[in-house]
Amino acid sequence: MTDTTSSGASPAVEITPAYRRYALFVLLLAYVSSYVDRQIMGVLLEPIRNEFLLTDTQMGFLGGIAFGIFYATLGIPIAFLADRWNRRNIITAAITVWSFMTVACAFVGGFWTLAAARVGVGVGEAGSSPPSHSMIADLYPAEERSGALAIYALGVYIGIMVGFLVGAYVAHDYGWRMAFVVVGAPGLLIALLVRFTLKEPPRGHSDGAAPAEVGPIDWDTAKTQVKAGFAHLWNDKVSRHVVIGVTLVSFVGYGGAYWGAAFFIRSHGMTLIEVGQYLAAVIGGAGVFGAITGGRLADKLGAKDPRWTMWIVAFAKFVAAPIIVFFFLEMDTSVALIIYIPTVLLGAFYLGPSFAMIQTRAPVQMRALCSAIMLFILNIIGLGFGPQAVGLLSDALAPAYGQESLRYALLLLSFISVWGGVHYYLAGKHLVSADAK
Repeated sequence: MTDTTSSGASPAVEITPAYRRYALFVLLLAYVSSYVDRQIMGVLLEPIRNEFLLTDTQMGFLGGIAFGIFYATLGIPIAFLADRWNRRNIITAAITVWSFMTVACAFVGGFWTLAAARVGVGVGEAGSSPPSHSMIADLYPAEERSGALAIYALGVYIGIMVGFLVGAYVAHDYGWRMAFVVVGAPGLLIALLVRFTLKEPPRGHSDGAAPAEVGPIDWDTAKTQVKAGFAHLWNDKVSRHVVIGVTLVSFVGYGGAYWGAAFFIRSHGMTLIEVGQYLAAVIGGAGVFGAITGGRLADKLGAKDPRWTMWIVAFAKFVAAPIIVFFFLEMDTSVALIIYIPTVLLGAFYLGPSFAMIQTRAPVQMRALCSAIMLFILNIIGLGFGPQAVGLLSDALAPAYGQESLRYALLLLSFISVWGGVHYYLAGKHLVSADAK
C-alpha cells in the first residue's frame, strides 16, 4: 500500500476489506481514547467538587464550556486542513495533544488551572472526528456507511465505559489525580499506531469516482469554503434537520453522561465504585448494542425506504421519552437501575445514522468540513451548554429540592430529546429518494 503525500494527494492505493476493517478499528481506538479523556470528568466530578469546594455551576463549566467551546470552534479550521492535507497525520497530532493535556489535569491546583487543562484537552480533540469521518466515508460505500460509522461511534460508549470503570477504581484506590494519568497516557501509544500503520485513502474512493481533486492549502479561501459548507447544510433540508436533531439530542445526552455518576451518588446513595461498575456495564453493553443496532437498522430499512434511515432515530426518541420520565421519577434504586438500561440503548440509535447522513449528503471534497460544521454546532450547544445547563438548573432548584435538585434538573432537560426526534422525522420526510436534495 502506497503512502500519500503531505499535501493530501491520493495516489492509487490498495484498500482491501481486511485493511478497511483494520483502519476502522484503529480509528475506533482513537475515538475511544478521546471519549475516555473527555468523560473522565464525569466519574471524578464529586471527588473534585468536594476537594475544591465547587458549585454545580462551576462543575458544569469544567465539563461543558471550558472543553466544548475550543473543541467545537477549532474543528472547522482543522477540517478545512483535513480536506486538503494528510488526515492520518492530523489525527496523530490531535491524539498526542489531548493525551498530554489529560495527564496535565493531574497536576492542577484549583478551578482555573483545571479549566485551562480541560481547554487543552478540547483543543486536541478538535482534530480527531472530522478527518476520521472523512476517511471512513472514503473507505466504505454509501450502503455500508451507516454501519461503519455506527461502529466508529461505539467509541462514545466504550470510552465512557472505560472512563467510568478505570476512573472509579483508580480514584478510589489512588485518588482522582492518578486517574487522569492512567487514562491519558495510553493515548500516546495510539497516536503511534495511527501514524505508522494507517494510510491515507483516495478521496471519493468508496463512491467509485476518480480521486477528487483538492486544492492547495490556501487560508485565503477558508472563509469562502466554510460559508459554502454552512450553506450546504442549511439548503439541503435533510442535512438541516439532521444537524438540528443531533444537536438537541446531544444537548440532553452530554448533560446526562456528565452528571450521571453524580446523580446516582446523590439520589440513590451509591458509592463511587458501585457507580463506576454499573455505568460501565450499562453504557458498555446497552450503549454499544444500541449504537450498532441503530446503524444496522438504518442501513437495512433504508435500503427499502431511504426515509427510515432517519425515521428509525425518531422512533427511538419517541419510544424512549416516557421511559426516561419513569427513570428519573423512580425512587427505588433497584427499579431505576433496570429502567436505565433501555434509556441508554434507545439513546444510542442516533449516532451512526446521523454521521453517515451528513457524509453521504456532503460533496466529496467537503466531507471533513461538513462534519466539522455539524460538530461545531452540536458541540457548542450540546457539549458546551448541556452540562452547564444541568449545573445551573440544579443550583437554581437546590433551595426547593436540596439534594434532589440534580434529579429534577436532568428530568426537565430530558424533554428536549423529543424535540430532536421531531427533526429526525422531518429529515426522513424530506429524504424521498437516495439522491434527493
